[in-house]
Amino acid sequence: MKLLFTLLVLVPLTACVSVGLGNDQPPHAYRALHDTPPDTPARAQPLVPALLIQSQAANALVDTVSIAYSRAPHEYAFYQQASWTERPAHQVQRLLQRRLELRGVAATVGVLGDPLRADWLLTIGVQTLHHDLRNAPGEARFAVVAELFDRAGRLRVARRVFDATVPTARADSAAAVAALSRAVSNSLDTLLPWLETELQKAAASPAR
Repeated sequence: MKLLFTLLVLVPLTACVSVGLGNDQPPHAYRALHDTPPDTPARAQPLVPALLIQSQAANALVDTVSIAYSRAPHEYAFYQQASWTERPAHQVQRLLQRRLELRGVAATVGVLGDPLRADWLLTIGVQTLHHDLRNAPGEARFAVVAELFDRAGRLRVARRVFDATVPTARADSAAAVAALSRAVSNSLDTLLPWLETELQKAAASPAR
């Protein structure tokens, strides 16, 4: 009787393990934000010897590897079959650092914590990054606040919010990431000239 009971228990369990074979879900996709810089030549001379970048604290939608979307105002969810390769708050900081290095805004560009002496600090805080699906196929929404600080004078010399909205080709994570990346690039296109202007004015100020 014990043997018969054991066999009766094992048969259903084995059947449950086999259910679904040949009908696997699509593999989980890992997607990265990317930037497409314009074909702009580097500066002839850097504006300052060194510039540090600091990523500010972000909200839960940005400080995660989950890709967010929204179908109603102030309501969000995450794509289940796709994730970021890196938290966007950090990724945007690295994309910006690359832009600054290519442009030659400073002789050396680093992140706060690097063994680098610098009188200038640029903080970056990603405020919005999601796929707005209220009207499918929707649009990508991105916003970041940038603040420039004179560390020697302990002053904030400039602050501005940069935002961009880019239509998405389809209502899926791949199209969302492509459009979000374009939105990031559009925002950086505006941020760099602003930073150069503010940094040049602040560095030349008689008060320094």
